[in-house]
Amino acid sequence: MMSKTQNETRAATAAMIGWAGRCAILCLAMGLGLGAAQGAEPAGDAAVQQTRASLEKWVQTNRAIAAEKRRLVETTAMLEKRIDLVQGEIDELRAKTREADQALAEIDVERAELAEENDTLKATTATLTEAVRHLEARTQALLARLPAPVRDHVRPLSQQIPEALAETRLSLSQRFVSVLGILDAVNKAHRQISVTPEVHTLADGSAVEVTAVYVGIAQGYYTGAKGTVAGQGSGGTQGWVWRPMPVAAEAVAQVIAILNNEQVARFVPLPLTIDYPGSVTP
Repeated sequence: MMSKTQNETRAATAAMIGWAGRCAILCLAMGLGLGAAQGAEPAGDAAVQQTRASLEKWVQTNRAIAAEKRRLVETTAMLEKRIDLVQGEIDELRAKTREADQALAEIDVERAELAEENDTLKATTATLTEAVRHLEARTQALLARLPAPVRDHVRPLSQQIPEALAETRLSLSQRFVSVLGILDAVNKAHRQISVTPEVHTLADGSAVEVTAVYVGIAQGYYTGAKGTVAGQGSGGTQGWVWRPMPVAAEAVAQVIAILNNEQVARFVPLPLTIDYPGSVTP
C-alpha cells in the first residue's frame, strides 16, 4: 500500500514527464518545420538530436531521483523499526538494571543483618565456650572424688572432655551433652545404695577380694576375708580414698546382708567421713 508522499511523487514525476514529452514534440515539430523551411539543413538535425538526448537524460535523472526517493522511504521505515526495536531493548535493560539495583540494595540490607547476627552469635559462642570450659573443669574435679564404679560407668563420656585449654573438634553442643550426661549419671548414683564385688590392695601389698557398699557417692565401705579386713572410703581433695577400718567389719557385713535380703532391715551405725581434717565420726 503506497504512502501519500509516494503517490504525490509519482504524480509529479508523471506530470513532468508529460510536460517534457510535450515540449519534446513541440521542439521536434518546430525543428521539422524549420528544417523543411530551410531545406532540411544539417544544423536542424543536430539540434533535434541534442534536444532528444537532453530529454532522455532528464527522464533518466528523474527516474533515478524517484528510485532514490523510494529507497530512502524504505530505508527510513526500516531504520525506524530498528530504532523502535533497539529502544525496546534499552527500556528492558533499564528495567532490569532497576530491578538489579533494588535486589542489590536488599542484599546489602540482608548482609548487614547477617553481619549483626554473626557478631551476636560470635559473642554468644564465646560466652557458651567459657561456660562449658568452667563446667568441664568442675566436672573433672568431681570425677576425681567419685568411687571407681561410678567413674568407670561415666568413662565413655568423661573421655570426651578435653584437657584445660586444649583444642577439640567437638562442638559446643557435644561438650554440653557430655557434661550433662556425666552429671545425670552421678546424680542417679548418688540416690542409690549399691553393693559390688571388688579387689582391694592392702597395706602389705596383697590383693584381697572384698564386697563394697556405696552410699551414694559420698561414703563407701568394704569387708572381706571372712571379716578380717574392712575399711571406709570417701571422696575428698585427694580423690577417692580407702581407709582400713577393721573394727567396722561386723557392721559393714550386717549392712551387706540387709541389702542382699539376708537379714531384716534395721539401723546399723557406720563411721562417716567428711572432707575436713580430723572429721572421722564413729
